Amino acid sequence: MEWSIQDIARRAGTTSRTLRHYGDLGLLAPSRVGSNGYRYYGQDELVRLQRILLLRQLGLSLPAIAEVLAGQQETAAALQTHLELLEQERERIGRQIAAVRTTLDKTTRGEQLMPEEVLDGFDHTRYEQEVTERWGREAYVNGDRWWRSLTDEEKRDFKERQAAISRDFVAAFASGKAADHDEVQDIARRHCAWLSGPVPVTRSYVIGLGELYVADPRFTALYDQHAEGAAVFVRDALKVYAERHLTD
Repeated sequence: MEWSIQDIARRAGTTSRTLRHYGDLGLLAPSRVGSNGYRYYGQDELVRLQRILLLRQLGLSLPAIAEVLAGQQETAAALQTHLELLEQERERIGRQIAAVRTTLDKTTRGEQLMPEEVLDGFDHTRYEQEVTERWGREAYVNGDRWWRSLTDEEKRDFKERQAAISRDFVAAFASGKAADHDEVQDIARRHCAWLSGPVPVTRSYVIGLGELYVADPRFTALYDQHAEGAAVFVRDALKVYAERHLTD
C-alpha cells in the first residue's frame, strides 16, 4: 500500500509542507512522485517517519536526526530501543496518573493521604539503594541533599543541560568525530562540569561513570537509541578527558 502526502500529514498530525521539507533535507524521500507531482509514501517511509518523529520528541535537531539515521541502518534494533524507552516512560506516567487519581479521590472523600501513594512516580530517591551500593551512603546523602536544595527552575535547568550535552555527544559521534577531537573533549568538559553539582568530580569517578554508561542497559539505551555505539563513544571521550585533566 501507499498513501498520499496529505494522508500521511493528517495521520501524523503535521502538514504536507513539513513532509516536503523533510524530503528536501534528505530525511524522508517519497516512495514515488506521481505524474501529477503528488508525493506518495509506502511502508518503509512510514517507519522512517516514525523514527524521525520519535527523535524530534527527544529534542534532536533535523541535521542531527539526519546524521543519526545515516549512521544507524538496523531499523528493527532502533525501533526496539525506542519501544523500550517509551514503555519505561509510559510506566512512569502511569504511576503518576494513579497517584494523582488517588489524591483526588481521597481529598474528595476527606480521607487521610499517604506519602507513598501521593508521591509514587515522582520520587527520584528510588535509586537510593543502587547509588549506595555503587558509591557509598555518603554519596547518596550528599547528592540527595544537593538535589532537594535546588529550586524547581534550577532542577529544570540541570535536566536541560544534561539533555543538551547528550544531544551534542550523539551528533558528534554521528558526524564521525574521534573521541579525542577538540570539539568532543569540550562536550566532555561540559559533562564533567554538569556532574560537579551533586558530587566531587575525580578521574576515577568519571572513568567509572563512563564504564557504567556502557555496562548498564538503561544508560546505554539513552545514547544508543540515536546511534548504535554512541555510549561507547561517550565512555571513551570521558576517559580521555579524565586522564588529561582530572586527578583522584
